[in-house]
Amino acid sequence: MSQKTAKYRKDYQAPAFTIEQVDLTFELDPQQTRVTNTMVVTRQGTHDEPLVLDGEALTLISLTLDGDPVSADDYSVTDQQLTLNTDKSRFTLTVVNDINPSENKALEGLYLAQNTYCTQCEAEGFRRITYYLDRPDVLAKFTTTVIADKQQYPFLLSNGNLIKRDQQGDKHIAVWQDPFPKPSYLFALVAGDFDVLRDTFTTCEGRTVELELFVDKGNLDRAEHAMTSLKNAMRWDEQRFGLVYDLDIYMIVAVDFFNMGAMENKGLNVFNAKYVLANPATATDQDFLNVESVIGHEYFHNWTGNRITCRDWFQLSLKEGLTVFRDQEFSSDLGSRAVNRIQDVKVIRSHQFTEDAGPMAHPIRPDKVLEMNNFYTVTVYNKGAEVIRMIHSLLGEAGFQKGMKLYVERHDGQAVTCEDFVTAMEDANGVDFTQFRNWYAQAGTPQVKADVAYDRAKQQVRLTLRQHTPATPGQDHKDPFHIPVKVSALAPSGAVIELSESLLELTEKEQTFVLNGDFANKLAADEQPVLSLFDDFSAPVKVERDIRQQDLLVLMAHAPDPVSRWDASQQLFASLIHRAIAAQTTVKLDDDTVAACRALLQSDSDPALIALALTLPNAATLADSYDEIPVEQLRHNLQQLKRQLAAALAEPMQARYDELTEQLRSHSYQLEGRDIAMRQLRNTLLLYLAEVNTEADWFVEQYQLTDNMTDTLAVLQATAWTQHPAAEDLLQRFDQRWQGEKLVMDKWFQTQALADHERTVERVQQLMQHSDFSIDNPNRVYSLLAAFTQNLAQFHRADGAGYRLVGEVIERLNNSNPQVASRLLSAFMSWKRYDPARQALMKQQLEQLQALPKLASDLQEKVENSLSA
Repeated sequence: MSQKTAKYRKDYQAPAFTIEQVDLTFELDPQQTRVTNTMVVTRQGTHDEPLVLDGEALTLISLTLDGDPVSADDYSVTDQQLTLNTDKSRFTLTVVNDINPSENKALEGLYLAQNTYCTQCEAEGFRRITYYLDRPDVLAKFTTTVIADKQQYPFLLSNGNLIKRDQQGDKHIAVWQDPFPKPSYLFALVAGDFDVLRDTFTTCEGRTVELELFVDKGNLDRAEHAMTSLKNAMRWDEQRFGLVYDLDIYMIVAVDFFNMGAMENKGLNVFNAKYVLANPATATDQDFLNVESVIGHEYFHNWTGNRITCRDWFQLSLKEGLTVFRDQEFSSDLGSRAVNRIQDVKVIRSHQFTEDAGPMAHPIRPDKVLEMNNFYTVTVYNKGAEVIRMIHSLLGEAGFQKGMKLYVERHDGQAVTCEDFVTAMEDANGVDFTQFRNWYAQAGTPQVKADVAYDRAKQQVRLTLRQHTPATPGQDHKDPFHIPVKVSALAPSGAVIELSESLLELTEKEQTFVLNGDFANKLAADEQPVLSLFDDFSAPVKVERDIRQQDLLVLMAHAPDPVSRWDASQQLFASLIHRAIAAQTTVKLDDDTVAACRALLQSDSDPALIALALTLPNAATLADSYDEIPVEQLRHNLQQLKRQLAAALAEPMQARYDELTEQLRSHSYQLEGRDIAMRQLRNTLLLYLAEVNTEADWFVEQYQLTDNMTDTLAVLQATAWTQHPAAEDLLQRFDQRWQGEKLVMDKWFQTQALADHERTVERVQQLMQHSDFSIDNPNRVYSLLAAFTQNLAQFHRADGAGYRLVGEVIERLNNSNPQVASRLLSAFMSWKRYDPARQALMKQQLEQLQALPKLASDLQEKVENSLSA
């Protein structure tokens, strides 16, 4: 694997050639697939420039120009490019090459896995199929002919509409035509034998769209929810955004071997099976919600990503940030907006803030790229979505939709930039987002210090906000961001105080806002208002504020914004742990916090919101507060706080658990909002009860009475994560029941990888020998090894065993699937934030990887950035 050199956004140049039309023919064979690629090429640059096509792991067979063989003197081939010398302005070039799909363990380009041919071309996988201008700003119309053995591969699929079927002996032929120009990264081909779920959707324009969902044989009973989610997404996009599907058919294929979650290829989405297959026996409530979200996400790409695509890969957030925002809104409109929003915030705080503080910190629109696969990050996707959400907050729904309409009208069929999107929003609404563009250009998490002062005489609140963003690699100086700040106010009694302004715009380094409100009628003479800041997590910032515990208790109980209610509980718990660590003592749960948690538990609030508020902050979120992460202290105090809360509330927790159990068992499993929320609270309480109830028989009984995977997994996790006496018995029962069901067994692997036990490292090593584990399958690696890297105490075990385990796996994957290896390597990126002993052990692993003779570019970039930080 040859190493790459860095590319810079400032160096972008339009392609010297473009491609108008592509005719591809695939003669599928496991070891020697023949690809015939006929392209109509048009020169855009000067006449002395050669045509340089990308190509990797290809065997060139022939090359013809306008029907004539190309002389060996007129072209050259390297392991990454084919260069053709010609002075023609427009010509037809036919390239014939062979590829070996069965040896493609990287799962990029065309590969064969479990007797299914499949493609993954984003970001730069198409060059592993044929020689091409493999860049997103070259848009062409594709016609694809697929030839294969009919008995082995009865389904031959590609982009667009099926225009022809034919038979040649024992082989059959399918010809697909995509009428819309697209970049090569959106190309797809699938050939295999599947069960198919078929349905139709009638658009608001009255057209009938055929819907086809392909799954492995025997999995048809797990496909219905995905089909329902697809139809819901199509309807929602019409109603909310006025965007209508444009082909005659929409296809989804679920495969088990896939590096990503899913891929939005035009008209033929390829999905990791975990985001398609779901029924109550095998999938949890969260699995069902994830399927709905990802199905929606890939469908929404049809307009925000496919019809309008990226000019270059630096603009990835143009399609991903916007489409994540759209899928978040879809999930919120169909489900609980509060719960969905809290889950989104948790991802930012536990993962994205860490990325912002690490050696690979980058803006949502990066300036430098070595290996594009490394920029499919929570910054580009999730922080990118938060930036879109801030635009929505500043413009409102009507203004945002005006901007979207103009964006689509201007740029349909084009490859454009983040700047084009922001400009459309400005022009449609007559606003100036010059300063707001800093969100696209600057890396790092802004830190906002808030000072609140109440002037009783003037009946006003003075809110002073100061923003500062720490330096990140390559960016020492940061200009102020344009930050929307949603605010609300309460009296200590919980009464809501109407404010003169609910949305503030912080644009200076320091800014003071004067808030008027109905303070006189809501406050007693000696009371002060309780101000809630950044309601709904209105900006991805860290807030520093001196706030009394009593005020947090008021917010936790009464804040009108549910995200702020949850956030208050998280601040309460975090402050207890941080104070204990600072004092080098053990956390102590106080009576006021216990009383607040008891009141919340016994309230009639949304059960899902109660569950989230009673869940302690995870270790990753707490660790973000430290320059040197105190591994043992965080572990000890999190365990102690959980046990103290369980002991203090054991009786009401058991009572609420029993009440919820009775309600849920009064009817069969239902995937509807109220039941999902009740299961979420019930299973959160079970995690606490496992800390104080050591009766193995009771937990075995709970396990045996479950009738769905949500509850089954909850019992398994509650016991496995507390070293409960029932744990080993239940782990064995689960293994015996589900062995061979790969996606279900992923949950079993993950549960054990996340267990905070002294011998979890050794357990993970043993599980790698399990018959259901395969290092060649990304899902297995993610469920076991990637999950293990999230286990703060055990991955960072003081003897370095966790580091050595994961380091060895990364080294193995470097030669087969560097994209998956790179994801595992992320766990080492913050090595300088640990104590000297752990630093030395992690650095040793990084240096061993750096010394590999053929270090893949996916790893090269991360290793070098980490060691030089």
